[in-house]
Amino acid sequence: MSTPDQRNLALTGDDDDEAEELVSAEDFLTHYGVSFDPAVVQVNRLHILQRFHESLAAAEAAGALSGDAPARYSHEAALLRSAYEDFVHSDALTEKVFRVFQRQPPAAVHVSVAELLKSRSE
Repeated sequence: MSTPDQRNLALTGDDDDEAEELVSAEDFLTHYGVSFDPAVVQVNRLHILQRFHESLAAAEAAGALSGDAPARYSHEAALLRSAYEDFVHSDALTEKVFRVFQRQPPAAVHVSVAELLKSRSE
């Protein structure tokens, strides 16, 4: 497993070729030196990566990822570790990362038996 000391590549850095090689959740976790349980990743891979993506975007917008490459790398690693930990201690339904989980349940509609019988006889 690669550790932050062995690899000093931040996603927001200039080495896009190597960053493009990170294609799976396992690749990202390994790249950033985040220890992980394969069973957790197997079930939550898309949720972990989406949470990481959202965290990166928020950090970038806040200017928190400015600085040298090692500092960016460390910050990104912490964001990924946090995204992973969210799903170690919770689940996708609770975390509501994707829009489908954020939707409100449809409103209940009450139809009386009399209304049903009335419409059936017409």
